[in-house]
Amino acid sequence: MNPKIKNSNTDTLFQAILTLKTVEECYSFFDDLCTVPEIKAMAQRYVVAKMLNEGEIYNDIVKSTGASTATISRVNRSLNYGSDGYALTFQRMKDKKE
Repeated sequence: MNPKIKNSNTDTLFQAILTLKTVEECYSFFDDLCTVPEIKAMAQRYVVAKMLNEGEIYNDIVKSTGASTATISRVNRSLNYGSDGYALTFQRMKDKKE
């Protein structure tokens, strides 16, 4: 866990997110919480992370997502040196499919 983001406000936000039960509820909540560009940026980063995790190369990711190489590099750093949040969701989504 990153201590730079840990505080009561962030705890409250994450507890609220954990109450959401459907994709539709997530759309409603994040539409109220974030701007459209913020949601698109987060979605893009997640897709970039998924593609990197699957072994895709930067050029293919740029073509597929429109993400900059700087964004791809930042996401790659998170995959390699972050808090393993991406890995956790990848595994849970894989388990859910099976």
